[in-house]
Amino acid sequence: MIRLFGRHPETYTDQDAGDPGTLHIEGVRKRAIETGRTRLIVTGAMFTLAFCVIAGRMVDVTMLKGVSAKPSYQTRSTDLEIDRADIVDRNGVLLATSLPSVSLYAHPREIVDKAEAAEKVARVLPDINAAELRTKLQGDRAFLYLRRNLTPKQEYAINALGIPGLYFEKTEKRVYPQSELAAHVVGLTDLDNKGIAGIEKTFENELMARRDPLRLSIDIRVQTILRNELAKTVADFHAIGATGMVMDVTTGELLALVSLPDYNPNNLASATPVAMFNRATLGVYEMGSTFKLFNTAAALDAGTATLTSTYDVMHRIKVARFEIYDYHPENHPLTVAEILKVSSNIGSARMALDLGVENQKAFLTRVGLTRPAAVELPEIGAPLVPNPWREINSMTISYGHGMAVSPLHMMTGVSALVNGGIFHPATLLKHDPDQPIPGQRVLKPETSKVMRDLMRMVVTEGTGGKAAVPGYEVGGKTGTAEKNGAGGYHHKSLLSSFIATFPTSNPRYLVLAMIDEPQGTKESYGFATAGWTAAPAVGRVIAEIGPLLGIVPTPELSDREKDKARVATDASGKSHREVTFAKAE
Repeated sequence: MIRLFGRHPETYTDQDAGDPGTLHIEGVRKRAIETGRTRLIVTGAMFTLAFCVIAGRMVDVTMLKGVSAKPSYQTRSTDLEIDRADIVDRNGVLLATSLPSVSLYAHPREIVDKAEAAEKVARVLPDINAAELRTKLQGDRAFLYLRRNLTPKQEYAINALGIPGLYFEKTEKRVYPQSELAAHVVGLTDLDNKGIAGIEKTFENELMARRDPLRLSIDIRVQTILRNELAKTVADFHAIGATGMVMDVTTGELLALVSLPDYNPNNLASATPVAMFNRATLGVYEMGSTFKLFNTAAALDAGTATLTSTYDVMHRIKVARFEIYDYHPENHPLTVAEILKVSSNIGSARMALDLGVENQKAFLTRVGLTRPAAVELPEIGAPLVPNPWREINSMTISYGHGMAVSPLHMMTGVSALVNGGIFHPATLLKHDPDQPIPGQRVLKPETSKVMRDLMRMVVTEGTGGKAAVPGYEVGGKTGTAEKNGAGGYHHKSLLSSFIATFPTSNPRYLVLAMIDEPQGTKESYGFATAGWTAAPAVGRVIAEIGPLLGIVPTPELSDREKDKARVATDASGKSHREVTFAKAE
C-alpha cells in the first residue's frame, strides 16, 4: 500500500490530479508494476527453457538412442577411436582387426558394502569367485580391474546393479577371424592390446601408427590347404607335431606357414608354450638327407665333382669309433646323380671330403645356413654349427647330421638352388611388383638347372615317388633324421621331411612338409620315413594349390619317362622300389 504524505488513500480525489506530488507517486506505482511483470516473464521463460532441455534429453536417451545405448556410468576416457590397424592376407582377407569393447573396473574405496557388491557381480559374471573378489575389494587398492572385454549383455546387467564405485572403460579388443589358421604368422596381443607374438609383436609400433591395413604375403587359401594336409598326416601317423611352408622362389614371399600344434589367438588361455612354439622358424633340427641337396650343389658348383663322377659306396667309412653307412648298401660305385637318387650317406660323405671343409662352410654360409634366417617374426632360431668345423663334421653334415637349422633355413637355401642361383631372404610381407626384388647370386645358373633335374629324378625314379602329381613336374628330396636327445640318437624318434619345387622346368613355388615323430602304420607297412609320410602330404598340397595359383599342368609324361617310373610289384602288392627307397632315406 502506498501512503500519500500521511493522507489516507481513500481521501484522494480528482482534485489532487493537478498536484505535482500526486503525479509523481502515480508514476512510481506504475513502474513497480511493470518491473514485477517483466521479472515474472523472464523467470517463466527460464523455467520453460529448462524444462524443454530436460524433456529433449529424455527423448534423445529413451527414443532416439535407446535406453541401454548410454547407460549412466562414468568412463575413464572419451569416445574410443580404434588405435591398431588391421592385418590382411595378400588378397585382402581379414586376419586381425580391432572392435570396440568395454572393461569393468572398480574404485574399492567408493564401494560401501563390498561383500554385497562382490556377490552381485559374481552372479552376473559366474566365473568370478565372490570370496576372492570380496578380499580384493577389502584390500587397500585404489583401482582394480574386474573383467576385460564385457559383452553388451554383461555390461547392461552390471550397470543395472547400480553399485557406486563400479565403472566401465571404453577400450578395444583384438579379434582374429581366421582363428588358429594363421596363428603362428599373425601372432596375438595381450590383455592390454600389445603384441606378444608373430607379426603383431614385430610390427607393434607400425600397427599403432598406421591406419591402412598391413598386407601380408600369406594366401589364406594356400594356408588352409597346407594346414589341413599337415593335420591329416599328423593324425594318420600319430605324430606329435608338424610344420610346413609354401614359398614363391622368385621373390622369397611365404604364401603359407604352418606349425602344429597351434592355438586360437582369440583365446589367450589356449596359447600354451607348446602350442606357441613355432617349429617353422624357431625350432632347429638336424634335417637328414634333405641336406644332400646342398652337398651335391656345393660339389658341382665348386667343380670338385661332375654328374658322372663316381664314388665307392660299398665300404663303410670308419672314423674313430664311429661308422658312416647306408641303410640299403649298394654293391657297386655310384655316380653323383645316383648318390642323390638312392640317398647314399657314404657317397655324400666321400663327396664332402673332395669338396673340403672350407668350401663346404663357405657354400652353406652363402645360402644362409650358418646365420639366423631373416623373416619378419620375433620367433627366430639360430642354427647350431660345429665349432671347430673339422673333417668329420664335414662328412656328417653332408647327409644332414651334426648341424641343426630351422625349416625356414631349408626353404630359403633350396629356393636359391632351384630359382637360378639367387638367394632371396624369406618375407611375410606382400611384394610390390613395381619394386625391384633384392637378391644375391650364390651359385651358377647351370648348377641350378642341374639341381632341378636331379630333384625331378628323385621324384620320378627315387625316394620321392609318392609326391608325384601328374602335369606339375614335381622335383624334391626326402629326408628322414633320427632325433638327437639324451643318450644319443633315438632310432624310433624320427623327423621325416620332404621339400619340393614345381614345375621343375620353370620353378615358381617351393613346398616343405616336416612330420615330427610319425609312427608307422599298416598302410605304410610299418615305415615312418619321409617317402611314406611327408612326400604324400606335399603331393596332395601341390595338387590342390597348383590350379589355385594359376599353374597350368603340362602334358602327361612321355612313354620313356613312364617306363623309368614303372616298377615291378610282388605278390603282396608292395613295390620293390618302395621297400628299397624307404630304407634308403
